[in-house]
Amino acid sequence: MHTLIVILGPTGIGKTDLSIEIAQEFNTEIISSDSRQVYKELKIGTAVPTEDQLSKVKHHFIGNKSIYDYYNASMFELEVLDTLKELFRKNNQVVMTGGSGMYINAVCNGIDELPTIDLKLRNDLIKKYEEEGLESLRLQLKMLDPISYEKIDLKNPKRILKALEVTIQSGKPYSSFLTELKKERDFNILKIGLQREREELYERINIRVDQMVEEGLIEEAKIYYKDRQLNSLNTVGYKELFECFEGKITQEKAIELIKRNSRHYAKRQISWFSRDKEIVWFHPEKKENMIEFIKSKL
Repeated sequence: MHTLIVILGPTGIGKTDLSIEIAQEFNTEIISSDSRQVYKELKIGTAVPTEDQLSKVKHHFIGNKSIYDYYNASMFELEVLDTLKELFRKNNQVVMTGGSGMYINAVCNGIDELPTIDLKLRNDLIKKYEEEGLESLRLQLKMLDPISYEKIDLKNPKRILKALEVTIQSGKPYSSFLTELKKERDFNILKIGLQREREELYERINIRVDQMVEEGLIEEAKIYYKDRQLNSLNTVGYKELFECFEGKITQEKAIELIKRNSRHYAKRQISWFSRDKEIVWFHPEKKENMIEFIKSKL
């Protein structure tokens, strides 16, 4: 039986190198389930694997989209399933790694069938967001779909825009589409979660942010400052620097906020993954234990 080996965990935990080593062990390829590494323009701030890392194992879904493209978890699900069909023709195992819980969930469990959104509706909502701000969208969602309003991350414009798009397009609340019925897959799924002590993880995150700055994160953010309204750039590491470029905060403060917001993001990731009882947890340095576990399940 074909098996998808999912290696997941919060940002900065050490997924990239470990996934490469496990893919090499099983002579297979890697699918990235990172919602930001898909964008070819964002390399430093999204911690895209280095050229050396990419040369060791073939990766999919890294740098295959543009920040100007509309992309979501539902589209990712369909594209990954098509890719897996091809990969399973030559490999019995495939590795998928990343920290984007919705993207991982889409591949493993599926997403409810949602209506196709009219481009004019999408653009109208984006324009409303740009002109009136997030609070205006929140109030509209509260009126049209109070259930989604209670459950959704009200700080995330992408989630609110999605809920409004579906609600307005279909004439039915977005919440009515979320049946949470798991779709059957024709392959096995093994989920391996990586965990470290909180202090150790936070220190790794702080160090990584400093490395990104040294590698040119500020210069990269300057290039795309003109496109800061794009949802793809509503991302930790870029939005803080955009505030700096606008003169709202100093560069030192921006870097401090990137570290803080990255730690907060990691905390939310840990909370998301902790709800999934299918995940078997390991310390990233226990590679041999992981390989032994995987082989016992194949």
